[in-house]
Amino acid sequence: MRIKSLVLAAVLGIGTASLATVAPLEARTAQATPEVAVGSQYDTTHVYVDPAEVDRFVQSFTATFGGQSTKQVVVTVTPTPSSTSSQLLQTPVGTVSLFGFKTPVPHPFGAERTGYLVKDMDTAIRAARAAGADVIVDAFPDPIGRDAVIQWPGGVNMQLYWHTTAPNYAAFQTVPENRVYVSKDRANAFIHSFLAFSHGKVVSDDAHAPGVEIGRSNDTYRRVRIESTFGKMSVQVTDGHLPYPYGHELTGYEVINLDDTLAKAKASGAKVLVEPYTADGRRIAMVAFPGNYVAEIHAAAGK
Repeated sequence: MRIKSLVLAAVLGIGTASLATVAPLEARTAQATPEVAVGSQYDTTHVYVDPAEVDRFVQSFTATFGGQSTKQVVVTVTPTPSSTSSQLLQTPVGTVSLFGFKTPVPHPFGAERTGYLVKDMDTAIRAARAAGADVIVDAFPDPIGRDAVIQWPGGVNMQLYWHTTAPNYAAFQTVPENRVYVSKDRANAFIHSFLAFSHGKVVSDDAHAPGVEIGRSNDTYRRVRIESTFGKMSVQVTDGHLPYPYGHELTGYEVINLDDTLAKAKASGAKVLVEPYTADGRRIAMVAFPGNYVAEIHAAAGK
């Protein structure tokens, strides 16, 4: 009961307190829950595009980042009747689970941003609840395993998945960033809940990150970077006054040479929405792929 009370206090009562004041809580909560992550190479961005755009998206995305797609299949990936094409795009800098729904998409699917592979679904669900998440879609079978959808404080949806036959994927060349936007009111609650679940750590917490990163070059904002076995996460804490396309991107992809990558993107049908700029030691651009999937792409400054 002591641990559950501490978790509830973290989720409901942190408000705008600094992370440092509640760090011991995070550590106690993490110790109380098992680690369920498998590895960043098993975590995928969920991309939904119109069926007519699926092939163009696959061609453009793999031409930009390399890698390949699995064979396309038509399946039901929701607990209620639906039909979608489904395929996995595996690149050296990130993986996409691509869906082209042929029927209306059942609620709340389409709002989950990522799929995280877990060691055991029932254990993962218990751990997520203990860390403060809501299970908004209870575990259900899919053609190759089980899935569930959870929601973190601040309204961040994620899918958990487990495969009947454990997959074996190569590690990424560079680990992508899950880019999360949350309000100032719920930022600390989200961060502490996710840290407790992921057994992750805060790499940086910049209260005055350059506003150009969210399209507001004259302002600053809070940016928190997290790393865990699930991979990397960048949490943008904002007032929601975001010019397009900021907030639409789900993932940030780290590449070796930004200019070369953007040239490949444009040649394959993608559009550069935000031309490269430099901030926090990175050169950054925003790109829309066919089907209007928006991605942040970055490289170390000078590359």
